[in-house]
Amino acid sequence: MPTLRTEPQSDKVHQAAYLPLKKTVHEAVLDNIDLERLARFPADQIRHEINTLVNRIVDEQRLLMNDAERRQLSADIYDEMFGFGPLEPLLHDPTVSDILVNTAKQTYVERRGKLELTDTVFYDDAHLMKVIEKIVSRVGRRIDETSPMVDARLPDGSRVNAIIPPSAIDGPLLSIRRFSVNPLQVEDLVSLKSLTPPMAQLLQALAKAKVNVMVSGGTGSGKTTLLNVLSGFIPEDERVVTIEDAAELQMRQPHVLRLETRPPNIEGKGEISQRALVRNALRMRPDRIILGEVRGGEALDMLNAMNTGHEGSLTTIHANTPRDALTRLENMVNMAGVSLPAKTIRQQIASAITVVVQASRLTDGRRKIVSIQEITGMEGDMINMQEIFTFQRTGIAQDGTVKGHFRATGVYPKFAERLRVFGVGLPDEAYDPARRMEV
Repeated sequence: MPTLRTEPQSDKVHQAAYLPLKKTVHEAVLDNIDLERLARFPADQIRHEINTLVNRIVDEQRLLMNDAERRQLSADIYDEMFGFGPLEPLLHDPTVSDILVNTAKQTYVERRGKLELTDTVFYDDAHLMKVIEKIVSRVGRRIDETSPMVDARLPDGSRVNAIIPPSAIDGPLLSIRRFSVNPLQVEDLVSLKSLTPPMAQLLQALAKAKVNVMVSGGTGSGKTTLLNVLSGFIPEDERVVTIEDAAELQMRQPHVLRLETRPPNIEGKGEISQRALVRNALRMRPDRIILGEVRGGEALDMLNAMNTGHEGSLTTIHANTPRDALTRLENMVNMAGVSLPAKTIRQQIASAITVVVQASRLTDGRRKIVSIQEITGMEGDMINMQEIFTFQRTGIAQDGTVKGHFRATGVYPKFAERLRVFGVGLPDEAYDPARRMEV
């Protein structure tokens, strides 16, 4: 007869025996329960009923299981029926920042910036597909062979991307960017040495002084985290409109209007793009617009908004350096279908955006603000930039940790006068290049 250990997923051999047993008991539970009736009960009562039914089935099938093993089996079956199956333990693990499911047989997680292979597996690809469909259906989206890619979110706000066959050759793929229940504050970033206290003070001052800021960085570099931190400095008496593909910003102000894009339906209609939302936001009398990520023709509308009274607006962009961010932004403006000379586009960028903050994920998994640069205007056909703060790498320790230091460049920014007018100026010593913070 099949037997179990208290932790059925602790090794591959035991897992191979546990999965078919769990599937058998799960199917027996479904055959003996009224889901519609059960769904009306409180969660504790549902768990009790499932636990009672599992114990009865285990006894009827004469499975050799102790009390701890039965409780584990009941919990897993509850997760299958009312949660996201094998993903539930990972979703409740606060140390996990990313969950990467590479078909039914392989799941990685990211902890503290490093990828780890887990013992989490699904019965088969059909099982994984059911979990994906449960996730996307809850936010009114769909995924099938005619539309094999989808962006969605979990009830807690975690961002989800799924891609299935025929686009995914080996089987369904699922990526979950975890949503922090307690979002990082600027004090947390300082304690983690992601930036220095003067840099944190500058970011706070920029938000309060209504300076337009663009956060640049690669995938997983912490752009959204930094955008959340910046948005937290916006005064509570301002009307803020957020625009995102999948809503994940954690705004704490009382006057926030959240907009989200929508893909086309099965007939190819009903799509709501970021560009349409940016245009609509301009009619909503916002004090500030926060665009989760600029990635297409909405770049032109965003620049127009920043240039027409919506000061203090924020956005992010995928780029490896601040200069690359401006080049990408210029290319995105061209995607709007408007024929403008390159110099005209650059002039609009230079007048709309004042500061570019570069976030980076280092080789040791840590995330840092590696550069804060000011756009100072145009010189000929080029946009002028000057770096205010920087992180300089100096080497790698024996344990693989990146060594380096933060420092000011000694450049006194042009926006310093604006900060002073708003009463949030930094002391002159904050820009002293002799002051360094080793990490």
